[in-house]
Amino acid sequence: MSDESGHKGLRLTRRDALLGSTGLVATGALGFSVTGALARAPMAKSQTSYFYRFPVGKFQATVISDGPLPLGKPTDTMKGMPEAEVSKLLADNFLPLDSIVLEQNILVLNTGSRLVMFDSGMGFSKAFGTTTGRLLTSLREAGIQPGQIDDIVCTHAHIDHIGGLATAKGKKLFPNATIHLSKADYDFWTDETKLTNKDLGMFVKHARDNLLPYKGKINFVADGKEVLPGIQAMSAPGHTVGHTIYLIESDKQRLAFTGDISHHQILLTERPKTEFAYDSDPKQAVQSRLRVFDMLSKDKIPMLGFHFPWPGYGNLAKQGDGYRFFATPMTIVPIPPKKA
Repeated sequence: MSDESGHKGLRLTRRDALLGSTGLVATGALGFSVTGALARAPMAKSQTSYFYRFPVGKFQATVISDGPLPLGKPTDTMKGMPEAEVSKLLADNFLPLDSIVLEQNILVLNTGSRLVMFDSGMGFSKAFGTTTGRLLTSLREAGIQPGQIDDIVCTHAHIDHIGGLATAKGKKLFPNATIHLSKADYDFWTDETKLTNKDLGMFVKHARDNLLPYKGKINFVADGKEVLPGIQAMSAPGHTVGHTIYLIESDKQRLAFTGDISHHQILLTERPKTEFAYDSDPKQAVQSRLRVFDMLSKDKIPMLGFHFPWPGYGNLAKQGDGYRFFATPMTIVPIPPKKA
């Protein structure tokens, strides 16, 4: 057989091409063999870098992670809700029924003049497993060095929020940073008389290990007062005695860093009156949650949920007796604004 130009043996019928039965295909006449898989490759063993950026007015927000935090059986931490209802809510949202896994979404805010980090994750503690303690790696993936952080704003002094400030030997990991925290939480969780308390001892030790190295560089925040330009403290006690959320505003755009006002995007958000096992005062925590959620939903203030699914950025809307969290779609490739 010859083609129209007189060359022999190069013309394939449709059947030959589909079956790969000609000498052209079988002998690799085009310079490669097709007898085996062309796209064979080993399975990847790593994920992408753990950071995400978005603007808040003239500020730039970077969310990084200290890694997933497994809590175990849902009914061990969610109190006052029947197990059947817990299971149904999880199943209806395609979530595992046997274990709750939280995120640790740490915010780094570039205000143009300062780099401000909000909370710090578990650090060297492995009390909740080996998947935590990723803060420094995530920071470096985002191109941020620990020495560049000017301020660390803490919602409270629980182990997973102040745990990444220092090493196990008491060395500061952020040598140039000032810590901002409520005095009530600092006093409660660094009280050495609580070290022997079977329920609080581990938390108190970890708080002391991480906060005491910064003595002399700790600023106590006050309800309703500006912590730093564009960052206002709002007291929301109950989870701890001095639990505080932070309202960020730049160029008329807002963001609330909500700490542990809710640990779960479904169980404690759609059922906000559910109590949480690690709350210091569960009844007060519920009241703070309802007050903050009401504000965020009415005023349409975007929020960053520390323990919500990565990256934890979205909005709340009232839904029946509870609230619904709507995650803001991630924008990896910035879309330029439309011209007027």
